[in-house]
Amino acid sequence: MRCLIIEDERPLALATAEALREHGWVVDLAHDGRTGLHQGLQGEYDVIVVDIMLPALNGYDVLKHLRAGGVWTPILMLTAKDGEYDQTDAFELGADDYVTKPFHTSVLAARLAALTRRGSKARPTELAVGDLRLNPATHRAYRGETEVKLTAREFALLQHFMRHPEEVVSKATLLEEVWDSNYPGADNVVEVYVGYLRKKIDIPFGVSTLETVRGRGYRLVTRPE
Repeated sequence: MRCLIIEDERPLALATAEALREHGWVVDLAHDGRTGLHQGLQGEYDVIVVDIMLPALNGYDVLKHLRAGGVWTPILMLTAKDGEYDQTDAFELGADDYVTKPFHTSVLAARLAALTRRGSKARPTELAVGDLRLNPATHRAYRGETEVKLTAREFALLQHFMRHPEEVVSKATLLEEVWDSNYPGADNVVEVYVGYLRKKIDIPFGVSTLETVRGRGYRLVTRPE
């Protein structure tokens, strides 16, 4: 699962991100509202956490602009305030949940997982490319009627390909979207995980749907030649 946290308290943001990563999440951070809004509009996230008190653009405006921009990703508002009207304002603007500080990261992780199970209004509950199916809510993938067991990273990689069928996706894009925007490793990790995926979704079934496009990246095809 991929999460964007928009929080200006850097120690809190870093600690929360680290805790979520230990649960298998891919986490991007933004420390002001304007940057967070840009990332939320441009990226693909399963859930977004927005602090209300932010520099440059407050959390309410970030929420409002995301919804106006057609982003229906579940959004959890995070704030030190706990007043009744703060919650009402957030929900009226389109928030899906609300957590006050201080909080336990285990509680936040559980709330975020619940939001991803509900899914966004604009995203299908199940993705399908040919006879390959993937359910983001249940975290299960199938080739035909056969379930394919995937690790969290393999699942995230396959999910990205299935959201962009027949498109050539570069290694740089995959590192940005499936790993972490600040991933320090070499890009050959993409090749390694594409190989892992092929061994699970293609080779056992005698098909070749995950193609290498030389010099450009990879493509998941609907009907292999």
